[in-house]
Amino acid sequence: MSGASHTRRPATLASLAAELGVSRTTVSNAYNRPDQLSAPLRARVLEAARRLGYPGPDPVARSLRTRRAGAVGLLLTEALSYAFRDPVATGFLEGLALACEQAGQGLLLVPVSPEHADVTAVHQAGVDGFVVYSVREDDPHFLAVLQRPVPTVVCDQPVGVEGVDRVGVDDRAAMLGMARHLTGLGHRRFGVLCMRLTAQRNDGPADEARQAETSYPVQRARLAGLRDGFAEVGVEWAGVPVHERFEHTVDAGAAAAAELLAAHPDVTALVCTSDILALGALRHAVQRGLAVPEDLTITGFDGVPDAERAGLTTVRQPVREKGQVAGELLLGRGERSRPRQVTLPTELVVGTTSKAPRALQRFFSGW
Repeated sequence: MSGASHTRRPATLASLAAELGVSRTTVSNAYNRPDQLSAPLRARVLEAARRLGYPGPDPVARSLRTRRAGAVGLLLTEALSYAFRDPVATGFLEGLALACEQAGQGLLLVPVSPEHADVTAVHQAGVDGFVVYSVREDDPHFLAVLQRPVPTVVCDQPVGVEGVDRVGVDDRAAMLGMARHLTGLGHRRFGVLCMRLTAQRNDGPADEARQAETSYPVQRARLAGLRDGFAEVGVEWAGVPVHERFEHTVDAGAAAAAELLAAHPDVTALVCTSDILALGALRHAVQRGLAVPEDLTITGFDGVPDAERAGLTTVRQPVREKGQVAGELLLGRGERSRPRQVTLPTELVVGTTSKAPRALQRFFSGW
């Protein structure tokens, strides 16, 4: 015969109220509306709850009652680890978390693979709104977000979505500035390393037809800025080799640089659409015995800490501020009727990895 159980049942809101001799509303207010109670009374309620094992109001029931989840969803169409591995994503996440923290809101990461179309995670996310971080125009997860009756803010891309707030930079103008810096140094033989252009994997040359098909507006704009800048000095874009990498890693940048330079050894300036790819190109140049910038100029885009430490010539963008502004736009959406478009400034940072091509160096040294 088994003995009687001595396990005490956990307290409920009703039993806690009875224990204290107060109403259930008083107990509820101690958690949900503390301004409605005196400090001593709230402290007495919370101490009794701790002593009796009352865990507090059911958050699921509360969200059903208030129709508020108390959290912002961040749609990231990459593996979850990307948010903590990629320095631009990490900076953005820090800024967004700060905005949520200041507003007393939680943050739910909703990572989904760019290679899979299952949108269940988006439909099931218990959030009051979404921040969409840099996804392609036809991404099914983004389309699923737009089906939810909650406010949405896009960071970087897609662009021009009706009724949706957006924060980003002028990528085309920023890259035009980089192109003018390089042509001003005298470069005319360029190679370009870019991030993925479509959902279909391609690790290799990206011809003009593939560039035109890109569903990533940021890459489209950065390539367009380079094309405009090169055209100003008579460099035909059709003659500029562009090599694409699906994965955004230093290893991918190194492999792309090796591939492009092997096919086009006359290139004097290697322009990368991200610092990560540029850092990989720098690594390859060192392994190959090339002097940077004497033999080869290398540039990036983003202004991440590792690029700064490497002295990379790059475009610095305010990634942390992007995240904070995105959060503030979302959390303040109920106070205005029209969506906002916020364009943050960028800065051309001329480091130690860009210099005139060697032929001009010899010319000027003998002047």
